[in-house]
Amino acid sequence: MNACSPAPRTAMILAAGLGTRLRPLTDRMPKALVPFEGVPMIQRLMVRLREAGFTRAVINVHHFADMLEDFVRSHGGFGLEVEFSDERDLLRDTGGGIRHAVMSGLIGDEPVLVHNVDIITEGIDPGAFFNKIADNAKNPAAALLVSDRRASRYLLADSDGMLRGWVHPAKGIFKSTGSASRTPVQGPVPADPHAMPGCTPLAFSGIHILTPTALQLLRPWPEIFSVIDFYLDIAEEHPVCCISAPPDAVITDIGKLSELR
Repeated sequence: MNACSPAPRTAMILAAGLGTRLRPLTDRMPKALVPFEGVPMIQRLMVRLREAGFTRAVINVHHFADMLEDFVRSHGGFGLEVEFSDERDLLRDTGGGIRHAVMSGLIGDEPVLVHNVDIITEGIDPGAFFNKIADNAKNPAAALLVSDRRASRYLLADSDGMLRGWVHPAKGIFKSTGSASRTPVQGPVPADPHAMPGCTPLAFSGIHILTPTALQLLRPWPEIFSVIDFYLDIAEEHPVCCISAPPDAVITDIGKLSELR
């Protein structure tokens, strides 16, 4: 790359899941190839990322991995430079999947946008979100795109937008930031998290950015873990910010049959 060439912008697409919420469709294909409005999820997302200015995609694969790889390659990566993070041996969850790509050398020392393959958005520019964090000299360790939509689980942000916890009201589970985050904190959890004092409950979009700081902090973690647990763990000492989507944005999880239809 010459001195005048722009730095490559990398996105990691989490596409290795079994897609259990989409059965029986995923009994014969990977979740990423399930069509939405006639277009496979992976194609829709990769085209959107290319249009947003991303030049490279790392895609983790597990369930029907060969089928997904063949589809993407047969379409020339939809205009992106593509590498696959092979998880055929073990499904590593969200955090473990990102770490595996880092440890395999597929993600280097540059910010990376992570995007769940089954998230469809309207009114959100992933390139602008990326630039807001990657081009900031005082950027946080990670940035999570959130909204005020109703959800079953919520991130908890303080008045400055910094991550301070996670709550699953229906199961009565609350996790705080810091080293104890992977162990549920016992205590009363309001059925309505909006009633929790001091923090604002926000729904995670499945779209987030890890800076080189966060990528390095991933390395000592085990093979399998949730990226939310990772964020909660590091947020005590390294800023993890929650960035709200525009008020008119629409974020849809098409990883379940009810939304897909």
